[in-house]
Amino acid sequence: MAYVAGWNYILCALFITFDVVARSLFGFSSQATVEMTGYMLAAGIAWALAHTLAARAHIRVDVLVNRLAPRRRAWLHLLSLTLLLGLGAFIAWAAWELVDESALFQAHDNSAWHVAMVVPQGIWAFGICTFVVMAALLLAEGTLAALTGQPELVDGLLGARTIEDETAEALEAVAMAHEGEPVQ
Repeated sequence: MAYVAGWNYILCALFITFDVVARSLFGFSSQATVEMTGYMLAAGIAWALAHTLAARAHIRVDVLVNRLAPRRRAWLHLLSLTLLLGLGAFIAWAAWELVDESALFQAHDNSAWHVAMVVPQGIWAFGICTFVVMAALLLAEGTLAALTGQPELVDGLLGARTIEDETAEALEAVAMAHEGEPVQ
């Protein structure tokens, strides 16, 4: 889903570029750029949430948490994820309520394309639900690790990325880029 979200952003940029060039040079517009790109951005964000959580790529401020002992830090990570899961579940519920209401009233947007709102809203809600499932799975895995006395595993699953994590990822990317080249 994260790859789909990434390609979605590229398509969004191409759509905006096409519309700007067509308006400037040829005098016509899609007449739905704002609506369509808004739907695309919302879907892209929602579809990337689960991957962002799993990859520990979300933004965190862990100034105090990182100074605690691993066991205490593990339980704070789990508390944080529990609260995030609760918020995500509430947003997912509200998203599906919105989809249900749009279906009930057969809502369409006001653009020239007259898109049924259940389509972009459903895609968006699905992404949020996937995020909730990922958060629940990580919470279950982290809780099991904490209960079995493995706070380092909890930190590895839920903690902020370290310099070592970033360095290993960069080295792996460089190695993948040079896989096909002969060694000199």
